[in-house]
Amino acid sequence: MAKVSIGLRGWRFEESEVFTDEGEFRPLDEVPDDTRRRLIRLTYLQGKPCDACYLIHGEAEKKRCNQAEIVYGEPMEEVLLCSDHEADFLYWFREEGGSEYRGEETFRDEFHEWFAADNRAPDGYGGLEHVDTGPDELPTPPDPAELNRRLNENYEGKRKRIDLKTGEITYDEWSGDEDETEDEDEAETMDDVGDLDLGQDYPTK
Repeated sequence: MAKVSIGLRGWRFEESEVFTDEGEFRPLDEVPDDTRRRLIRLTYLQGKPCDACYLIHGEAEKKRCNQAEIVYGEPMEEVLLCSDHEADFLYWFREEGGSEYRGEETFRDEFHEWFAADNRAPDGYGGLEHVDTGPDELPTPPDPAELNRRLNENYEGKRKRIDLKTGEITYDEWSGDEDETEDEDEAETMDDVGDLDLGQDYPTK
């Protein structure tokens, strides 16, 4: 089965789990739980800044940060990176003992501490070679309103509601006229995201 990244490089999805034969996104109820959670989370991560850029510039200069292109980790524990800083992350993981913290709650914090101490990958250190030449060529996940519409299609009585931050689906009484999305505009700082666990696809030498 072919795998594809959606929105950001890094998380890989089985095409057959996410898309129909016609190339359309499947209804969320037909998508496996873990895949659905990642897909929902991606709608929140779109447009977020690179973690490394954020550590350099801070909230006050957030506009100077590059937009994230790559995601490593599990939902709610992910690290977002631009192409300029992916090599730094991979060098820390491969050469500076970062892999020792794999699966630990301190993983993400350890990388942040290493990077904040002005550690960087050596000049010319290679990152991962990606098949895609840029995030603009990746499929774009449905927006939050569309996700909620698809989740509640042909569903009466109690409405399913998506929390874009956690990817969790809850149920509430639906009169049909409430807003269909959770608030996605809450400020998310480096302290909010949680600790990194690289999850399924670990970088290799």
